[in-house]
Amino acid sequence: MKKEEIKSFNLEELGQIFETLGEKKFRSKQVYEWLHKKGAVSFDEMTNVSKDLREKLSEAYEIRPVIMIDKITSKTDETSKFLFGLWDGKVIESVLMKYKHGNSVCISSQVGCRMGCNFCASTLGGLERNLEPAEMLAQIYEIQRISGERVSNVVVMGTGEPFDNFDNLCKFIEILSDENGLNISQRNITVSTCGIVPKIYELADKQYQITLAISLHAPNDKIRKELMPVANKYSIDEIMKACRYYFDKTGRRLTFEYSLCEGVNDKEENAKELSKLVRDLNCHINLIPVNPIKERNYRHTDMSYIQKFKLILEKNRINVTIRREMGSDIDAACGQLRKKYMDTIN
Repeated sequence: MKKEEIKSFNLEELGQIFETLGEKKFRSKQVYEWLHKKGAVSFDEMTNVSKDLREKLSEAYEIRPVIMIDKITSKTDETSKFLFGLWDGKVIESVLMKYKHGNSVCISSQVGCRMGCNFCASTLGGLERNLEPAEMLAQIYEIQRISGERVSNVVVMGTGEPFDNFDNLCKFIEILSDENGLNISQRNITVSTCGIVPKIYELADKQYQITLAISLHAPNDKIRKELMPVANKYSIDEIMKACRYYFDKTGRRLTFEYSLCEGVNDKEENAKELSKLVRDLNCHINLIPVNPIKERNYRHTDMSYIQKFKLILEKNRINVTIRREMGSDIDAACGQLRKKYMDTIN
């Protein structure tokens, strides 16, 4: 029988485990710090924990690190893309982006994705399985170990739909922001969703202080249905209503991700319609030049048109930025490196 992964337990749960092992509860905090502050990948590293306790733990639990299969670093900036292998042979990818204000890591929440967004490489092979909280955390810890630098911001915007793995996502957020662990402020954690409406309400009720990013990509349902199958289930009106509820509950400004596809959603009329849609919301719009993938025919909007689109939003007093393209020379968009690797082994 497969042992349980000990990194997926929060401190309270770990304390209960130690009590059942007949151990003093404070020992659980020592082990928790080894796992989440020091990034230990084996019980043997825990030098201030008795050998007897380490043996007890290793009999029932394990620490499963992610194994780096490949790493590509951009020649134009300091962005690095990592391909990681998991315990069962599955592969995922993560991205390290270096900014003046600190290091940001974009992690995956699933192996593959079932959302089917037409411009995204992550979804081409479908969903294989959810990631456990430990596997989400391990991406960050391993990147810290490899780079020798602390991560200060985490974006759950890699492969997978985080709300399709909701319970594990919430556990991940709580452990990541725990002051006894890596202690990354919830304000420095961003979670992106394609708009699974019931989960927006559920997340709002938890009142985390994270940033919620909605992958909107269209100003109306007609265009959105062309780009994103999830639009057939949840309308933009339903998403906006949920977003207002989220802001009322948390006080956190929302982000709307908008990938510009040439001739599809980048017209002047689209910018005006988008302005009307969000004008009464405390929000920020992130315009993203779409990353073309060979399996789809969506093309990158010319930068002059992107600037015009941005100007229309600004004239309507919408807070907007154009996402800085990082790692474009290394296929840093979601799913591209993993897809390339899977094609070579299949």
